Amino acid sequence: MPRSTATMLASALVLIALLCAGVLIKVPYSEMSPGPTVNTLGDARGEPVLQISGRKTYPASGHLNMTTVRVTGADYRMNIFEAVYGWLAHDSVVVPHDTLYPDGKTEEQSTQENAEEFSQSQESAKVAALKELDIPVATQVVVSTVVKGSPAEDKLHAGDVIKAVDGTAVKEPGDVAKLVTKHQPGEDVTFTIIPAKTAAAAEKAGRAPEGGEEITIRTAKAPAAEGDGEEGGKDRAIVGIRAGTDHTFPFEIDIKLADVGGPSAGLMFSLGIIDKLTSGDLTGGKFVAGTGTIDDAGTVGPIGGITMKLVGARNAGARYFLTPDDNCASAAADTPDGLTLVRVKTIEDATKSMEQIRTGKTAGLPSCSTG
Repeated sequence: MPRSTATMLASALVLIALLCAGVLIKVPYSEMSPGPTVNTLGDARGEPVLQISGRKTYPASGHLNMTTVRVTGADYRMNIFEAVYGWLAHDSVVVPHDTLYPDGKTEEQSTQENAEEFSQSQESAKVAALKELDIPVATQVVVSTVVKGSPAEDKLHAGDVIKAVDGTAVKEPGDVAKLVTKHQPGEDVTFTIIPAKTAAAAEKAGRAPEGGEEITIRTAKAPAAEGDGEEGGKDRAIVGIRAGTDHTFPFEIDIKLADVGGPSAGLMFSLGIIDKLTSGDLTGGKFVAGTGTIDDAGTVGPIGGITMKLVGARNAGARYFLTPDDNCASAAADTPDGLTLVRVKTIEDATKSMEQIRTGKTAGLPSCSTG
């Protein structure tokens, strides 16, 4: 065989081997890319995203789009070629697999966690929006979860409203732990509650739950290695519940959006609710997108995947992007052409900026910078 032919054959075999290695060798990375955006003022799968009944609503134009990020699954393993392509592509990001699925978290666990966060974000979005409009919202402390095998099992239930512990009124979830841990393990503690079913019926009727019944529970000693949400620890008394908050709204607000998880749509849901409940047009017909968590007080928090959300928003046609203050630097470092970043810290900031966008007085909009 001529030397040149042998050289070409050897080179071809090496190339084939490298190609096979690139396909077969898996690397511990995952990919993030722009996901779909949804107009909170519009429809999704044939029904309005925001559905409000029992209160007058107003037509809304323009866009207030929430944004998402698409990620590879927990069980998916990228090969070398896919990782290199993702690193070079502008519309995707390759990150360590543990960034998206820490501590060996499965896709099912991640989906469940995202669903819970999404549900909580909807609740906070409603509270923040109504508070911004000075519409009263009743808040109560509730049983969030009951630990299996604990003293509270079959006596307290998730959704029960906790009015008092040992006759002392409860105003915050932390009050429950403080009052329970005043006891020694083995002592009785008395909860004044409104059962979950009664509370749910009152909420459906748009009123605060009333009444109460007393439940006596014998406390137990907290596990040595872990607490249960009641400041567990050595010689501390517990009953085995986690307390949280629930709200009674004066009218019904439903957010209908499937196959979306995580807390990052809270800000845009709040703005959508505000727009629906006010006679003015919040957007002025403009295309605004954004992201950010929100709490009951209206504080906007940071999110992940900001650069992918910017790309998704601009591809959808957005001209302005409401950006959490803590995400501003990374967003400003890689902003798509034609997209204006607007820095927000609170729901009040966002509504003020929307007024500037609506009227076209955008020169003074709070902006993002890399510094």
